[in-house]
Amino acid sequence: METKLTINELVDKVLAELERLNYSHNSLCGFRCFYKRVIAFAKEKEELYFSEELGSAFLKERYNCTVNYYTEAMPKSCKEPIRRIRILGDYQLHGVIIRRIVKKPGYVKPPQFEKELTAYEKECENNDYSKRGLRTRIQRLFFFVDYLDTRGVQNVNDITSEMISDYVKTIYVHHEKSIASILTTLRVFLRFLYFNQYTDEDLSLKVPQQSKYYYPPVPSVWNKEDVMHMLESIDRGNPTGKRDYAILLLVTRLGIRAGDITSLKLSDLNWQSKTIEIRQNKTKNTVTYPILNDIGWALIEYLKNARPISESPFLFIRMNAPYEAFGKDANLHNIITKYTRLAGIHVPKGKKHGLHSLRHTLASSLLEQGTPLPVISEILGHFNSKFIGVYLHTGIEGLRSCAIDPEEVFENA
Repeated sequence: METKLTINELVDKVLAELERLNYSHNSLCGFRCFYKRVIAFAKEKEELYFSEELGSAFLKERYNCTVNYYTEAMPKSCKEPIRRIRILGDYQLHGVIIRRIVKKPGYVKPPQFEKELTAYEKECENNDYSKRGLRTRIQRLFFFVDYLDTRGVQNVNDITSEMISDYVKTIYVHHEKSIASILTTLRVFLRFLYFNQYTDEDLSLKVPQQSKYYYPPVPSVWNKEDVMHMLESIDRGNPTGKRDYAILLLVTRLGIRAGDITSLKLSDLNWQSKTIEIRQNKTKNTVTYPILNDIGWALIEYLKNARPISESPFLFIRMNAPYEAFGKDANLHNIITKYTRLAGIHVPKGKKHGLHSLRHTLASSLLEQGTPLPVISEILGHFNSKFIGVYLHTGIEGLRSCAIDPEEVFENA
């Protein structure tokens, strides 16, 4: 903002804006009480203006909160105080309250950007993006559009490099991979606006680059014993257990993605050739998987003795009425969590244990068996084998075979 506000003036404007945004009476009372404490703290420290340093000092002294909330996860006990402090910082920097809603069902496009956003969505659909990928991309974009709207921007040609820079400052709190995705989405959208003559300047060039080399994280993998123990813990005597067992076999034995499993149809099963043919949601490639013996018998058991009578064309459906397909956002995480707990498997803190980690386990197992990377890439449905290279870090025996014997080196020196 052009004129720096005192902390009292800043709080007054923030409260007025919260009221304009129709925050509830109880929420406004909570904000007022909190900001009174912040003002009193600033007076104690003889500070006339709000600063991030003052906010951090307040959180540390009053809430014992020492995390850098722009780079670290916020502790549950301090989420609300941190949110309120960040609102002051955001308003001081941008003159608006930045909404941090995770999901926006039924999002209404600001009318001044509706034409451009609709055209961009159509462009993405024409480029054959997957529904899930498109939904994620558009969701990221809506946050930027909301920011422009709150800044009073009425035309895409009014977007400036300073606005882009200010917006990028608001995403520092995200994980570095999320930041990279947000920047990419922003860059692609701004380039679209320029190439389609919605803007006179290519603003994509103003989006900062992320100064970071690509070091993909080492995938979380399961011990083979834990995988077997989890599968054995499934009660295959009841209908839900029969369905879940078939689902988990498809992941552990074939590495099929959760999104492809939920969209799998009865017509995709070819019992004569003992194959499953699907068009992957992510890559749009058509892939053929073998119906291995254990998978085949699990599917037969589910279809004959467990699947509810339903007109749904999908293979796997809900076991409670209405007997329909899983929701579009279903990742089946609850299934693997259920049986991990039943099996008593301890998951170390920070280690992922979703269905995707079972794909990682399959890749690592194939690697240890000497399967070439291009073959593993084809099995898992990656665009190319470079994405499989990260599994080299999980092949312990393979790494040991590559280790240099120091004694041998010195003997040949």
